[in-house]
Amino acid sequence: MRPWSSLGQTLKGRAVTMTYQSLDEFLHRGRSALAKGPVAALFAEDESEIASTATHLATLGFAETLVFLPAQITLPADFDIPVHQVTYDVSASGAVPEAMNALIAAASEKTWFHYCYNGEYLFYPFCETRSVAELTAFSTEERRDAVLTYVVDLYAQDLSRFPNAVDRENAMMDITGYYALTRHDAEGKALDRQLDFFGGIRWRFEEHIPWARRHIDRVSFFRAQKGLKLGADHRFNIAEYNTYACPWHHNITGVVASFRTAKALKSNPGSKWAVQNFAWQGSAKFGWSSMQLMELGLMEPGQWF
Repeated sequence: MRPWSSLGQTLKGRAVTMTYQSLDEFLHRGRSALAKGPVAALFAEDESEIASTATHLATLGFAETLVFLPAQITLPADFDIPVHQVTYDVSASGAVPEAMNALIAAASEKTWFHYCYNGEYLFYPFCETRSVAELTAFSTEERRDAVLTYVVDLYAQDLSRFPNAVDRENAMMDITGYYALTRHDAEGKALDRQLDFFGGIRWRFEEHIPWARRHIDRVSFFRAQKGLKLGADHRFNIAEYNTYACPWHHNITGVVASFRTAKALKSNPGSKWAVQNFAWQGSAKFGWSSMQLMELGLMEPGQWF
């Protein structure tokens, strides 16, 4: 089992970071990184937990990791994970789907991608002992081009000690309060095998979260194909990519354990002082374990045993 609390100890000493001044430069000089995959794209909105997120991705076995950084943010001095560093305005409107769509268009078809923000950590069933390459192989055998992931909020228990709500050593999570609603198209027709999922602190502090951003489903792990486009709502233009399972049986789902919403609620002026504590009776310590997430019903292995 991988010791998530000491990630990176076996990765030191082999870092080779390639730098690019723009996404266009990466697509011109670094495009070969997209040839095989699986490829991880990490979008850094601030300086928090960039290294731990990149290390987590490396430990899962991603062949290449791209780190998109605004010009004013630099990698930590002791950063020792091999990545492609791309200067990019992550905070611009539509920046993430724009970047991902450019990567999809430039990649060889069938390259698998995962995208996330800093302070977010991908989990899938048995990820402590099975690499992300094994996950892509199994999903391909299942004739699935996407793995639905649920964004499970992480937060600090003591905001007086951790005012930005990030405490990786003692991270807390909600273990109750999750639910799903049928998703409909523009004409009001129920969409096949698509649901809108809700829960976590986006549900408990919904008065501070716009309706369009309250759902916690994100198709963050997927395979490129011609014409595929990611939208601002974390959904794709090909309907099958947005489904939670195939028509004939359940499929693997995953989790993105994320400090992002907690950070936003404690940094935005409209909610900073309104939120005094994230912990409640439905909180529990996050164990950094795929088994904990499966036992809570937050992800499932499908047919992968």
